[in-house]
Order: sequence, then structure tokens, then C-alpha cells
Amino acid sequence: MKGKPRLPDPVRAAAVRAVIVVALTLVLVMVAVLCALAEVWAAFPAMLSAVGGTVAATWAVLDVWVTRQAWAQRYGVVSEPSSVARERRPRRANRPV
Repeated sequence: MKGKPRLPDPVRAAAVRAVIVVALTLVLVMVAVLCALAEVWAAFPAMLSAVGGTVAATWAVLDVWVTRQAWAQRYGVVSEPSSVARERRPRRANRPV
């Protein structure tokens, strides 16, 4: 576990929410498929809820991405000049020998 640093708390919370929503959506899709195969009356409501779950799962995954980007923009940048931004030494004039 020492290889990767822990995710920031807001990003972790969004990721946990996304995993739960995606898992519930997969259950809804499986219920919809089984209801459709069994030709029961609950197939149509199950299909509607599976479509709604897909929209919610997409939203949750995008929320993880946006939260991660926002956190990195606010707290992830250290305000130090890079090695490229350092002052250069003045060049020496070509002196004849």
C-alpha cells in the first residue's frame, strides 16, 4: 500500500458513491433482463429504472472525474518555479585568446 498515495477525502467519497450507484445499476439491469426473458409485467418498469440507473451511474462517474480535477486544481499545485523557470546565468562574452 505504500506505492500509491491515498486519494483525497472528497474524491474518495465520490468514488464510493459511484461504485454503489454502478453496482445498483447492474442489479437493475439484470432484473430487467430476467423480467423480459420471463415475460412478466414488471419488465417495463424494470427497464425504465435500469435506464434511469444508467443515467445516474454516468453522472456519478463524471462526478468522480470532476471532483478529482477540481481538487487537483485547488490543492494539488505547489507554487514553486520549475527548473525551466529559473533565472539563467548571464552569458559570457566571447573573448579572443
